[in-house]
Amino acid sequence: MRRNKRGLCLTALFGLILVHSACAQPQPYTGKAYVQEEKQAEQATVLLNNEKNVVPLHNLDNNRVASIHFSSAYAIGFDSLLNKYAKVDVINGNDYMGAKPLDMLVQDTKFYHTLILQLTDAELANPQIIQFIKNNQKIKDVVVAFMGNSSSLVQLNDVTAPVIWSARVSPVSALFSAQAIFGGVAITQRLTKSYSPKYTANTGFLTSKVRLQYTVPEDAGINSDNLNSAIDAIAREAIVQRATPGCVVLVAKDGKVIFNKAYGNHVYDNTTPDKITDIFDLASMTKISATTMEAMQLYDQGKLNLDSTIGTYMPIARNTNKKTLTVREILEHQAGLIPDIQTFEVIKPSDHSADSSAAFPTKVNEGYYLRKDYFDDVMLPAMLRSAVKTRGQYVYSDVGLIFTQQIVETITATPLNVFVQQKFYNPLGMQTAGFLPLMRFPANRIPPTEDDRKDRRALLDGYVHDPTAALMGGVAGHAGLFASANDVAILYQMMLNRGTYGGVQYIKPETVDLWTSKQSAVSRRGIGFDRWDPIADRHYPSKLASDQTYGHTGFTGTCVWVDPKYNLVYVFLSNRVYPNVSNKLGSLNIRPRIQDAVYEAIQKGL
Repeated sequence: MRRNKRGLCLTALFGLILVHSACAQPQPYTGKAYVQEEKQAEQATVLLNNEKNVVPLHNLDNNRVASIHFSSAYAIGFDSLLNKYAKVDVINGNDYMGAKPLDMLVQDTKFYHTLILQLTDAELANPQIIQFIKNNQKIKDVVVAFMGNSSSLVQLNDVTAPVIWSARVSPVSALFSAQAIFGGVAITQRLTKSYSPKYTANTGFLTSKVRLQYTVPEDAGINSDNLNSAIDAIAREAIVQRATPGCVVLVAKDGKVIFNKAYGNHVYDNTTPDKITDIFDLASMTKISATTMEAMQLYDQGKLNLDSTIGTYMPIARNTNKKTLTVREILEHQAGLIPDIQTFEVIKPSDHSADSSAAFPTKVNEGYYLRKDYFDDVMLPAMLRSAVKTRGQYVYSDVGLIFTQQIVETITATPLNVFVQQKFYNPLGMQTAGFLPLMRFPANRIPPTEDDRKDRRALLDGYVHDPTAALMGGVAGHAGLFASANDVAILYQMMLNRGTYGGVQYIKPETVDLWTSKQSAVSRRGIGFDRWDPIADRHYPSKLASDQTYGHTGFTGTCVWVDPKYNLVYVFLSNRVYPNVSNKLGSLNIRPRIQDAVYEAIQKGL
């Protein structure tokens, strides 16, 4: 067996909603019953003491969060949901109620900025726990998630930290409270009567929904059976036909993740199942998920002009045939650039080494290090020397996005991977997204791509599949980004929200509208983004997608499509290039057929 099984069952998330693996826990609420219970949970939940607007949590990039539970029966589901929004470490408070004193919990949580306490009536009757809250609320953010009787509220009279109280004790109420902490659902109720001099009738704080919600298809007016049966059948077909060893599908409608399921295994004939938390090589989805995102933000700031030329930003291009090409032409793939440059075909033995050193610092994969300045000495000159043949016509080009990378890095004086991590992925709460994933995650979380026996002579697992990006050290404008389906959904929910997520504006609405709209009479493209297009007797990317749809595919077998008309985000991730490149996924139309199934389920309704 190539990999060890991982024990954490976040794949199942909370069982009742997304039964995605054998470790899912069956729950009493599904479908319409879940929606009804969720509405009752909403009616029974209030937010108190939120004068400082701690809830929903913000500044996720600089906010270490711990969740502490004691006797809650629903802690597993609660904590699993918290971890959809940010990395939240789970602490069993009972460990500090015996041999370890509760004071030691203060010591053990000193490096956290926010503490979330799941409390029941039993905990509120414990003076030690109340004192723990009172001590901590003075020095850090504390959020109390209390499910229990109104009579216990008086115990919180001296607590100034936010309290999310649910009078309804149920698994769905726990899930609702967890999502409310991050703004996945809105808190809409105030106290209906007085419970103490502090907690009086009509008091309480209302919040808005600012992040993704995790729920059932019925919550978006869709029948679960219609969605599950259709997607399951197509995904199984892909695996049986060996179009891909496995895949992950996510559907978000109306700001709600209503489907997220993993199928198959990391490799064929292997017992390591795909998980919804797996981190995939996104390939050309990098173009819009990294480079274009940065370009949009710089455009908003007036630092990037779409009609300025490569020569404006790159002096090295001023004496070449690239000097007059505009950023707009490049991002629309109409600059006349060639699709790609030669890669391993022109590598000399003296260009690489089996060991790293100051002379060979660029890691391509295990046992393969490229010489210093190879990009500047060989690759960039090859790009600058390349022909410009088809200016004004649509020719898809990786070279154009590498030039765009050079432009934005010059403007910001920051590497592409660092910029997008700091300005997008971390503040959005995207826990897996980024370049060079092996610097942050073990290989067993990353389905491998190609078994490259010709050039790299290795199974590519956690190293970028694209050869040009590989020789650039894994960070390139056209490829190199890795992420889970949930992280992709977060990024593109921000786009669907026209640039806003978690209460923060990342990109101006008018910029989102411009860049994602059709730009040219000669192609379907937006600025950076791929778009809907009628092709023969069907439409791309799906015969049922609206003409507002935008997104991108990736060579490794990935795609994301946003359809504003249907308020929809569709994500498909796979490693279809394992063990070697095959186009069965394309010839079987797996990605568009699953997308069609989503639209068909929407049209059928409940």
